[in-house]
Formats: sequence, C-alpha cells, structure tokens
Amino acid sequence: MTVRVFVVDDSAVVRQAITHILAGNAELELVGTAPNPLLAIDAIRKSNPDVLLLDIEMPGMDGLTFLRQIMSSTPIPTVICSTLSTDGSRIALEALSAGAVAVLAKPKLGLKQHLDDTRREMIQTLKAAAKSRPRLRTAITDPVAPRAPMARAPVLGSVHAFAMNKPIVIGSSTGGTQALELVLTSLPADAPGIAITQHMPEKFTAMYAQRLSGICAMKVREAKDGDRLERGLALIAPGGLHMQLRKSAGQYYVHVMDGPPVNRHKPSVDVLFKSASECAGRDVLGIIMTGMGDDGARGMKMLHDGGARTIAQNEETCVVFGMPKEAIKLQAVDDILPLEQIAKAILQFDSRA
Repeated sequence: MTVRVFVVDDSAVVRQAITHILAGNAELELVGTAPNPLLAIDAIRKSNPDVLLLDIEMPGMDGLTFLRQIMSSTPIPTVICSTLSTDGSRIALEALSAGAVAVLAKPKLGLKQHLDDTRREMIQTLKAAAKSRPRLRTAITDPVAPRAPMARAPVLGSVHAFAMNKPIVIGSSTGGTQALELVLTSLPADAPGIAITQHMPEKFTAMYAQRLSGICAMKVREAKDGDRLERGLALIAPGGLHMQLRKSAGQYYVHVMDGPPVNRHKPSVDVLFKSASECAGRDVLGIIMTGMGDDGARGMKMLHDGGARTIAQNEETCVVFGMPKEAIKLQAVDDILPLEQIAKAILQFDSRA
C-alpha cells in the first residue's frame, strides 16, 4: 500500500527537499504541497492524503489553528515539522495535544542537509502516522485550558519514605505524549517514582515536562544525571540522551548519558528497561505504550523474565500499536490494558505488600 503524503510548509527549500526524499521511496507518494494552510484546504480535499506533514509558523494561518480545524471536521494523521526554537517547541507540544501524531524537528540553519540526514526518520514516521487512528475532536479555536492539578503532597523527607518506593518505568513513542498526559494526570501527588523514556527531539522534553508538571499532582521534570527517583516525581529522559535506572544504598536514581542510538532512538526505551531489570529485578513495574517500531520489546522481555510485572497498552487505545505489539509477540507482557486503566494498575502495584 502506498502512503499518500501532502506537505504544507512555507519554505520552498523544505518542500523541495521533502519532494526529493519521497521520490526515492516506492512506498510513499507526494500528492501535493502548499506554502500555507489557506492554499492547502481545497487541494487536501481533492487529493485525500493518508498523512499530512505540517509546518507550524506560516503566513495567513498558522499550522496549529489549521490542525485544530482538521481534527474537528475530518481528522487526518498529521506529523508536525517544527523548528528547534523555544516558541517552535512550545507550539509543537500544543499541536500534539491537539491531535498531531508526531513531531519532526528542523533547525533554522542547514535545513536541507538536516532533512537529508534524517530522511530515514521522516520516512518511518510518515509510514507509522498513516497507520494511526486520529480521533475526531470538538471544534477548538483557542488552546485548551489545562485541568487544575490535584493538591500536591508535602515533600517527603524521610529515608524510609524513599526506600519504600517501587520504581515504575514507562516507554512510549508515537502518540505517547497524549497517553502519558492521561496517565500522569490520573495519579495522586504521592504516586511512586516514575522514569519515562518518550521518543522526542532534543529541546522538546524540558518544555514537555514543564507542561505536565503544571497539570499533574505529581512533579514532572526533565531528568538530570544523578536525579533520585522519589515518590511524587516523574523523570523524563532528555531528548538526544539515554537514561538508565541505577540503585545505590537502597535508593534509585537515574544515569543520563550520551551514546549511539539504540534501535535508531536516543533516548531508547530498551536502555531504560534493561537497566531497570538489572538493578530492580522483580521490584519494578514496566509499562510499554503506544509507538511505532520495536524499541522496548527486548528490554521488557528482560523485565518479565526477571520477575518484574509488565503491562502493554492495548491496540484499541494506541495511536500506533507497534511497540506494545512487539513486546506481546516476545511473550514479555503480563497484562494488556486500555490506556484508561494504566494509572489504576500503577497504584495497585504500589500497594502490594
């Protein structure tokens, strides 16, 4: 099956580079381009693409407003192509909340070369996006107001409280930003410490963590090397770096480091899961959620075989049922749950004797 792609980007350089990339792949077909959403509307209706590659900052109508219109009428799997700037990152995260499937980062300088260097990532992301199931959303013209967070518990100060923590490790990719938001906003302020690897470009993770921290009862932040995994805290692996779980003197902390991509990803879910298996054994809960590819499947197998409890998000609630499917194939999963039940499973695991 050929994936039909439509590109909306005000940069002629970007449109030309993407045309070249797609022309070299028999499974992708470029069915149209436009420099802004106003010129794209009729062309998209006529070409009926499988996936939309959308810029954010454009004249006439910005990409975020256009995306909200699409998702409230005829949802199309959409991949955002955004600059690595503060504003670009912030708006791209809003786009993910509005229904975009994934974000591809682009620099302001050396754009054509960057697109050539990341062509494999772009091709895989577009193919995965075409298989996703975007949901119809109510018409939105203004950003959604974040739900008020539950009251946060007092900071825990005793060593005993830290030692009682049973770590949770979560891996996700395409569709994971929305899935993580649902899980984390459903947890109380004193939930067990959580280490998260979400495939996301560099510079996006800090802003994403900050956004989550503002709407969750738990504290959420981008991980730094040596951060202790405490109750009431979720640590997100920085984009462009790997994160491992370590244990010392009865307490868990994270090791953040550089290194080659694993399963084409940095951070990699396998890196986190394998380290959790080695240091936490049966005391850890591993959760694999929506995402393309197989990153995390082998690490989850290690967790499962080492006696840890393992959970996969079910197909019906995944944007892309790739990573959970591969973990299930390896017989690495104890339970397959809908997204809405994962927070409850975390609290049940935490309450075990």
